[in-house]
Amino acid sequence: MGAQLARELAELGSDNPRQAMEWHLTANHFPPVPTTMVDACFQAIDALNEGDYDKLIQLPEGVGYRGRVAAPASAIVEAHHLESWLAE
Repeated sequence: MGAQLARELAELGSDNPRQAMEWHLTANHFPPVPTTMVDACFQAIDALNEGDYDKLIQLPEGVGYRGRVAAPASAIVEAHHLESWLAE
């Protein structure tokens, strides 16, 4: 599990990227990350791929970041180990 599984999910998940991300968040993290974070994760990935590391991403209801309802894209990618989804 871990980084290797994340790389495989990012590579093989092109047919169903949402399902691959859900699997990564729930099965590759402890405690599992709620699937309500999927959209925020994809928004964060897009922002980093565009070079906007500080873009604030709205978090789903019930999820906070340092007492706020939005988090920088870079923090979401780092916290959820999404590096394998970034374009290199």
